[in-house]
Amino acid sequence: MTEETTTQQPMNRVEGTVSALLFRNEENGYTVLKLQCGQVGEITAVGCMPGIAPGEELELEGSWGHHPSYGEQFKAEVVVRRMPVGERAIFQYLASGAVKGVRMGLARQIVDKFGEQALEILEREPEQLTQLRGVSLKRARAIGEAFREQMGMRRLADFLGAHQLPLSAAMPLYRRFGDLAVQVVEDNPYVLSDRGLDIPFSQVDALAISLGVPGDDPQRIEAALLFELQHNADNGHVFLPQNKLLAATAALIGVEGDCLEQGLEELVERGEVIREDIAGVTACYPAGLYEAERYVAMRLGQMCQGEMLPPEGLDGLIDRIQAGQGIVYASQQRRAVELAARSQVMLLTGGPGTGKTTSLRGVLALFDALGLETALAAPTGRAAKRMSETCGQEARTIHRLLETKLDPYTGQLAFTKNRDDPLAADAVIVDETSMVDISLMAALLSALRGECRLVLVGDPDQLPSVGPGNVLDHLLRSNVVPRVTLTEIFRQARESAIVMNAHGVNQGQTPDLTNRGRDFFYLGRATPARTVETVVELCRDRLPRHMGIPADQIQVLTPTRRRGAGTAALNRALQEALNPPAPDKRERAFGQFTFREGDRVMQVKNNYDLFWENPETGEKDLGVFNGDIGVILEVDTGGITVSYDGRVAAYPAQMLGELELAYAVTVHKAQGSEYRGVVLALSDVPPSLLTRGLLYTAITRARELLVVVGSGELLAQMTANDRQARRYSALRTRLLRELEDMA
Repeated sequence: MTEETTTQQPMNRVEGTVSALLFRNEENGYTVLKLQCGQVGEITAVGCMPGIAPGEELELEGSWGHHPSYGEQFKAEVVVRRMPVGERAIFQYLASGAVKGVRMGLARQIVDKFGEQALEILEREPEQLTQLRGVSLKRARAIGEAFREQMGMRRLADFLGAHQLPLSAAMPLYRRFGDLAVQVVEDNPYVLSDRGLDIPFSQVDALAISLGVPGDDPQRIEAALLFELQHNADNGHVFLPQNKLLAATAALIGVEGDCLEQGLEELVERGEVIREDIAGVTACYPAGLYEAERYVAMRLGQMCQGEMLPPEGLDGLIDRIQAGQGIVYASQQRRAVELAARSQVMLLTGGPGTGKTTSLRGVLALFDALGLETALAAPTGRAAKRMSETCGQEARTIHRLLETKLDPYTGQLAFTKNRDDPLAADAVIVDETSMVDISLMAALLSALRGECRLVLVGDPDQLPSVGPGNVLDHLLRSNVVPRVTLTEIFRQARESAIVMNAHGVNQGQTPDLTNRGRDFFYLGRATPARTVETVVELCRDRLPRHMGIPADQIQVLTPTRRRGAGTAALNRALQEALNPPAPDKRERAFGQFTFREGDRVMQVKNNYDLFWENPETGEKDLGVFNGDIGVILEVDTGGITVSYDGRVAAYPAQMLGELELAYAVTVHKAQGSEYRGVVLALSDVPPSLLTRGLLYTAITRARELLVVVGSGELLAQMTANDRQARRYSALRTRLLRELEDMA
């Protein structure tokens, strides 16, 4: 499908009567409908139009686009709704089935009895419908409730549209507040900044000011304080020092003085913010993150004290496991298996080529020999798939292990598995633990039974989690969680330039760019344009032809999204080269992207209620998560269908903002994944991203081949820069405090 966006065409206007609904997404209100426009005839209109029903009069502003199969379509950006006026129009509206429980026969009775007052009767006095033949009091009330819901949704959508707010917020707002939604928003516009509605604070604040909310109003100040805490949580911080929170909020809304401190006091009194002196600062936490950090420290402190009784003849058991696997463990690997036999919780860390996979298999074999039911998990789908392949046992994402669900009222994530309904597993092994944030770790720990064992596997030199906290780092620095750190690089791994350069970078040694090995190459390019051009040549021609790696198994990485060699420029060029337009490929423009059948795409936010199914296995579930990469199977009038390694999910058009092209992705987005071939574009990178940890993470994404294209000088700068951005978290302090209290 090809659609022009509103920035590409002038706004047009159409008006008419809704004659039919072709598609509606009940979660976000995206609708495809037929509109009868008088002498113009019937047109197809698409857009976010929650609660629209046949028979309604619409006035739409937007732009025209052309679908290769369905012809012209009108993309509505502004929607003005008018209820039918006059007995004939009201009858047509009711007879269309717009109101649940009303069909043609009853519609005729209603209009004959109540005339032009029919709709008012439905909303305000539905009990009067009992005067009609065949209508009981129960049925009358049900019809009235259905009509009131429709009217409530209509008023809410009208309110949002009038204030240039996204209509996609109408459905979740109505689910949360019902008929009172408009009144609630007018009383406190800052409810729109709640999680799950995804309306930028700047828009919400502008609405509040336009509605007459004073600049120093307590609602505004409290909302700004909460926004700053959440914004910084999205940047990795579990808390903010009080002085930094107040300063950031003052800069955000242009308010200073005692009113900020008073607003913070109110939030603390209500328990929405938890304030505590810890780690040398006065820390201000969002309540949920405070509970998560406190619980992780408490639970892991208990597990550190929980020594398990090793089986008799442990040495002999490990010898039999070795024989069964046809290997002899190195001393550190054997120690890892021994520690797993004695400890309720342990850390297993190490870089590439140090035998983490062999050690992990040994621990799993030990648990099997002890008769333990073991669950394998990882933070991302690709990491879980790789874990399944290396261990020979199904691994799931942590979200799927815990059975993710979304609270329809709050829009917040919840898990079916928790302390009230724990996992049946006797042991849980988690890979890529560096990616696990404090909230997810708390959720996992709460779902473990009292005696359940936990093995956390990871590489501490990779980038920290996208979410708040730096869990693995704090656990390691606490020096109280039993651990084995693998340091020996095995002979086979030493033959890999990828592995040796990764370890060299970790020690501050810039890769030797003149020494071309079998799996590590450097191609110097002086400009971003030449870098992009070379990356395209590598992916389209040179690597598939000379290295035997197909283009769909090559992942381009870059530190940055923007600039001349960022993901935006690379994706445009790679899409044109690898999946150009063709008569048999439908496509659809959305925002900065044109999505085409066959494109590689990435989900860029967690969506816990997006349905998917695997046609081959029959498996069905909810949830597609940030960082999942798939391929577009189909583009049609309703949206886009994407396959994630066989899991097929359908995206209505209004949800396309959750997808991006993924021929090139940032190093952060690639964390937890591994690819046969990686091309790393290094050109015109912002100084803040020139870090050793980012370069190390990029190198370790490659399994068979890594090609660095761009500036050798930037490579050297990244290697030399061991700076790590500080994250405000007190997990280490809390864990040490917990163990002191237990002593």
